[in-house]
Amino acid sequence: MKKEELSYIYLVLFHTFLGGLIFVMPFISKIYTLVIFVFGIYYIVKNSNKNNEALVISAYVISVEVLLRMTDGVLLNEFGKYSILIFMFLGMIYSGFSNKAIIYWLFLLLLIPGIILSAITSNFETDIRKAIAFNISGPVCLGISSIYCYQRKITFDRLKGVITAFSLPLVAIVIYLYLYTPSVRDVVTGTQSNFETSGGFGPNQVSTILGLGIFIFFVQLLLNSNSRMLQVINAGLVLVIAFRGIVTFSRGGVLTAVVMIFLLLIIMYFQANFNTKPKIGLIIIMSFLAGLGVWGYSSIQTGGLINKRYANQDARGREKKSQLSGREMLITSELQMFFDNPILGVGVGRNKEIREKETGIVAASHNEITRMLAEHGSLGLIDLVLLFCTPLILFANNRQNIFALSFLVFWLLTINHAAMRLAAPAFVYALSLLKVYTVEKPALHRK
Repeated sequence: MKKEELSYIYLVLFHTFLGGLIFVMPFISKIYTLVIFVFGIYYIVKNSNKNNEALVISAYVISVEVLLRMTDGVLLNEFGKYSILIFMFLGMIYSGFSNKAIIYWLFLLLLIPGIILSAITSNFETDIRKAIAFNISGPVCLGISSIYCYQRKITFDRLKGVITAFSLPLVAIVIYLYLYTPSVRDVVTGTQSNFETSGGFGPNQVSTILGLGIFIFFVQLLLNSNSRMLQVINAGLVLVIAFRGIVTFSRGGVLTAVVMIFLLLIIMYFQANFNTKPKIGLIIIMSFLAGLGVWGYSSIQTGGLINKRYANQDARGREKKSQLSGREMLITSELQMFFDNPILGVGVGRNKEIREKETGIVAASHNEITRMLAEHGSLGLIDLVLLFCTPLILFANNRQNIFALSFLVFWLLTINHAAMRLAAPAFVYALSLLKVYTVEKPALHRK
């Protein structure tokens, strides 16, 4: 077994131990947070970001953020976004960024009028700084990460290294979830999102990161498993994470993972040569059968309630009135704000304030698209068009980033059900902008 493979196995075992340790001694989580942040800065500075160390440590932070939040390890609620901003800035100091990234500077500039409008018009009772920071930190993190990643050259092997960095904290999360809820059957009583199976944290956010985890370990299995042992480990983790994602009873993350994997396999199939296509076809069939197996096991463990959840039914099998768990009202109110204020919107963070005043509903937005429209008006619409179209254009010119469309769809689907509560959609979106290339081995010449 190669040295790299052994290192990966040791790291998986270490994070298995870490997940258990944090469950037993939760205060370790705060120490873990500080260690990650300090090591991240040291890692980038020591290597002068020569091999895109900023991407590797940021990917690690993305996956660990939920674990730190559910165990009260973060010193700041937006630790994930702020630390990634710092890592991205450090990376750009050492290795610069593309002059063509001006499109994302424009994206950030178009956010400013909404911030100014909010500062001028918010009620005195509103904590303007918190309201703005909560709603703008996600887009700013996306903008800065995109400036760093835009057309940045990276080898396919290094990109697989970034995927590995994503994978490790997910092992700790799964261990923590199993220790928190050893028996799923004992805590599932209805078809609503389940906090008990989500480590006592928001099921929507746990489902989001586990959905990303399903994709990450599927990639590990497909492209980073050169030995039988690694194949067994990564296949097992795909199945385990899929099961834990399903039983959160939050559908968004799992459905997103399915779409991401489907896109990756389709791209690989059409880019493969004639001899490889049958192998990919077999992978598609095996993936489908494995998915059915995990679903069947989940159905047994939840007494069939998971089937009703995805059929939008309650525990008695009656169809629920709301298709989106009550989010329709939030979406409708935000669209109305856009129609009423189509130029500049209502200002960053004000949609919650206005909704409470007009409807009595006290709830933050779950949909980043309608939030951008409500708070930034036509400028938000321009930003959304730029965000959606740019990765598609780049992918058309660089097909070697086979993950690009999967990364893009993760951002798009996640912001539709979980807004940008986590740093994950911002950073994963930026990865779709990388310019990936394969290093060809030099030919051997006989003397």
